[in-house]
Amino acid sequence: MHRSQSCIPVLVLLILFCRPGPVPASNLVEQGRYLFHAAGCAGCHSSNSPLAGGRPVETPFGTFYAPNISPDTEHGIGSWTKEDFFRALNDGKSPTGENYFPAFPYASYTRMTDSDKSALWAYVKSQPAIAAENRQHDLSWFLFSRKLVGLWKVGRFSPAVYSDDATKSRKWNRGAYLATAIAHCGECHTPRGPLGGMRNSLYLAGSRNGPEGNKVPNITPDTHTGIGSWSHQDLTTFLETGQRPDGSQAQGLMAEVLATGLMQLTDQDRDALATYLLSVPPVRHDVNSPPETYAFDDSDEP
Repeated sequence: MHRSQSCIPVLVLLILFCRPGPVPASNLVEQGRYLFHAAGCAGCHSSNSPLAGGRPVETPFGTFYAPNISPDTEHGIGSWTKEDFFRALNDGKSPTGENYFPAFPYASYTRMTDSDKSALWAYVKSQPAIAAENRQHDLSWFLFSRKLVGLWKVGRFSPAVYSDDATKSRKWNRGAYLATAIAHCGECHTPRGPLGGMRNSLYLAGSRNGPEGNKVPNITPDTHTGIGSWSHQDLTTFLETGQRPDGSQAQGLMAEVLATGLMQLTDQDRDALATYLLSVPPVRHDVNSPPETYAFDDSDEP
């Protein structure tokens, strides 16, 4: 065999494993790996060991601890069926029918396609089982029962798969799917009312009291309080490197979200996400200013 021919297998391996982006959809595990990072799963569920959970998330309602989602049969989801996994993502319910708290962003994940849910399931099931015990949430007294979550869901949560907007481009729809179903941008960047429902009129307009008590920036294209002065290239660069147009770097939770999730996206997906984000209606909402009366008014909360 000629030397050039002997290099072909090595080149094939380099192309398969070093090129950016998802591999063909037939490889569910690799597709699932891509989705696992794009959906931010690693940020919450891989605190100490991959998929073992344990990361605390502080909210106005108390501290939630991400559960073990490794295939461990005692502490993780090793005894789950694929239908159980789909029920968690689609309906926000456990295999026994208990309601999950919406700190688990199933209100967004429900919009994922069945094929993406299947790929995510294949990836999670392929990972090592970790025998790490789950930690109980430390919540406000009025959240003593998960049955209350069922009442909360009424008018605030409706299972539904994302549907393309026929009036928009393929790129825009891909970006909308990423933002609303996979990366669940609105879960942090849309302010919530007193009962935890998103304020639809302030979609992506930022929050003064986001996860872990942090202010979450306005990412609508408003030129005064959002990212309206950013170019498309500015936004894709930020999603890839964490660097803002002024040269500063993302800090805190956003830096973590980027490193464990959005930086793992393909160039095409970052391009699509930027296309969508720069197209949403601009909302003037300064998270650094004193709260207006609507911050205490639940009229905009479903």
